[in-house]
Amino acid sequence: MPALSQPRKGRGAATNMSGRFESEERVAFDDGWSVPGAEPEPMPLTTRLTVDSTRTIIARNNSPDIGFDRSINPYRGCEHGCIYCYARPSHAYLGLSPGLDFESRIFYKPQAAALLTAELGKKSYNCRPIALGSNTDPYQPAERRLKITRSILEVLRDFRHPVTIVTKGALIQRDIDILAEMAAARLACVTVSVTTLDRKLARVMEPRAATPERRLETIAALAKAGVPTGVLSAPMIPALNDAEMEDILTAAHEAGAVTAGYTMLRLPLELKALFKEWLEEHVPNKASHVLSLVAQSHGGKLYDSAWSKRMVGYGPYADMLSMRFDRACRRLGLNRRHTEPLDTASFRPPARQNNQLALF
Repeated sequence: MPALSQPRKGRGAATNMSGRFESEERVAFDDGWSVPGAEPEPMPLTTRLTVDSTRTIIARNNSPDIGFDRSINPYRGCEHGCIYCYARPSHAYLGLSPGLDFESRIFYKPQAAALLTAELGKKSYNCRPIALGSNTDPYQPAERRLKITRSILEVLRDFRHPVTIVTKGALIQRDIDILAEMAAARLACVTVSVTTLDRKLARVMEPRAATPERRLETIAALAKAGVPTGVLSAPMIPALNDAEMEDILTAAHEAGAVTAGYTMLRLPLELKALFKEWLEEHVPNKASHVLSLVAQSHGGKLYDSAWSKRMVGYGPYADMLSMRFDRACRRLGLNRRHTEPLDTASFRPPARQNNQLALF
């Protein structure tokens, strides 16, 4: 067996460990024959884009600790490569690895706008805000060329349907023309995720996402255009970026953010091993301490999927983090959510095909 895998330049995960549905598990280990420093640097990993032939575009959920019941994810997988991403295990459903495959095998939905128009036109459709970016980022690098997220926003604008967006991508500034128009009609709000202000840490933790500076610039640009904008300081990772919470909130507030939220690190399924592998590669002196604090905040386990606990944890460390967040928000005047709800009453559904009454 060859020596342990080396990190790929510009990628978050170090390996392509097997998904939970695979019949065999691949584990790299040092067989004793390798010479430190003698192995050539691995070749850069090319991103592969594949059409996702889904027949529906709106995903539904009934989770009591999530503030929306429907969402759209234009992409499956995310080239940003954030090592902490809780969506990584979803790639196992495709027979792919939550590791390098998740950030290099991207599936896109070219018919998203047409599918959305059809779903909004159903007689049974009841308008409530749609969340963009609930699983993978709608403004990841492929969006620059494919413009699927923009086509979705055009549909939502045309039919006056409210939308909420969460992103790390500065590319959202391209769509300020649509978002400003929607925001003026109380149809749009945006949250920008800022995990760290340390550019060096960001480079290895979320290698292809916008830099911290660019995200703050994005908050400022959106706020200047009249788009209600918030900051999500997430995830907070014990002993790694948690000391930055107040600084992140302050910088975002100064840029124009009016709301704030946070979550603690979540490590479901394969993500436990992937994140541990990353810690041992990039911050080996902190690895055991980080994982110990994570476990202390989840009843002794690295992850607890219980509603209301999975997002923020519980116990002394988690309680301290919550108190720090609340105190910072009070000091800065940041709300936990937008005070003015989005407008659902103005929704005008597309005319249904063969609907004769639409002629009168």
